Amino acid sequence: MENTLIKADDMITLWGIIVVWAAVSIYLEQRFTWASKISGAIIALIGAIILSNTGVIPTDSPVYDAIWAFIIPLAIPLLLFHVNFKKIWQESGRMLIIFLISSIGTVAGTIISFFLLKDHIPYLDKIGGMMSASYVGGGVNFAAMAGKFETPGEMVSSTIVADNLMMALYFVVLMTIPAMSFFRKRFKHPHVMEVEAATVAGNTDGKTLAEGFWARKEISLKDMALSVGTAFFLVIIAFKLAAFLDGLIPSGEDVSFFINLLNGLFGDKYLILTTITFIALALFPRYFESINGSQEIGTFLIYLFFVVIGVPASIPMIIQNAPLLLVFVAVIVIVNMIVSLTAGKLLKYNLEEILLVSNANIGGPTTAAAMAIAKGWKNLIGPILVVGTLGYIIGNYIGTTLGLWFATML
Repeated sequence: MENTLIKADDMITLWGIIVVWAAVSIYLEQRFTWASKISGAIIALIGAIILSNTGVIPTDSPVYDAIWAFIIPLAIPLLLFHVNFKKIWQESGRMLIIFLISSIGTVAGTIISFFLLKDHIPYLDKIGGMMSASYVGGGVNFAAMAGKFETPGEMVSSTIVADNLMMALYFVVLMTIPAMSFFRKRFKHPHVMEVEAATVAGNTDGKTLAEGFWARKEISLKDMALSVGTAFFLVIIAFKLAAFLDGLIPSGEDVSFFINLLNGLFGDKYLILTTITFIALALFPRYFESINGSQEIGTFLIYLFFVVIGVPASIPMIIQNAPLLLVFVAVIVIVNMIVSLTAGKLLKYNLEEILLVSNANIGGPTTAAAMAIAKGWKNLIGPILVVGTLGYIIGNYIGTTLGLWFATML
């Protein structure tokens, strides 16, 4: 067990720290202009990095696993209840192309990084396969490739630490870019402008833009009950259905690409959850329109997630174990960002779309959706969840191909 002030099994204290710090982050964002410019999400994340790196809280705990297992799935439908349903499909098709180009950026970055560092990092063929799969899909692909290539446990652990720190740093960068004039001058940013227009319209003297956007609304006990109850109901149905379909449709090396693709699509619980929520929105539009507060509850839950993202980013562990692994993943991320921004500019994509697909590649659809929520880009939440889930499906194929190719050069 880690030698920290708060132990990993001290559940109530860790839950308290996560919830309280999420609340403090939201308060600071809505109370102070400087915090509003940084964003509550980054404050939540950086605070968690500081707490874990100063030995206050552990970098691993069942509490953090619970956030991933329960809080994120619950937040997703809550945040989709009031999105523009028609725009979801339009935006999904549009974002698919830039997502695939961004994935090519990951592949290019992995190849460049491999050739730069293959003589300095052991098992880099296996790690390259793992990270290329992870930086197209997500943690699911990372685990699958680690098992497939039988990567030594200590290298897997070191790579996870490097990945977590890189993820946290990159999330801060992505959240900061929309506020930078350099990018605003060179890219269209309609969703940013929409949020700013809404916040200014709802703003009063003395309030930050964040407080204007999250202006107080009428909400009843019934609203809260129906929001949370409906979200839980959709999660249960989706997860049970995904588990059933995952068991029904075979997968693995012994079956065809098409069957594996079907398993990846219909066995993915987040894609099924998003799809079932969309179906419910289409069938019962008046019901969902009548519920107030779902966006606020869902956003608060996502802030708990922001805190947890920063927790595993252990700087001392990287310095001690594998500083070159941080360089390896950093090169992949930088090349992905350059390819995404360049292609996005040439193809006239919006800045928000480019940043979200890069986020979906590097962190997975959940972190990308969390960013869209934090920024108030509500019409992009559904599309990035749909498009980002494709990374889970193609990630393993990319990781396997690169891993086997790299092995021939060592």
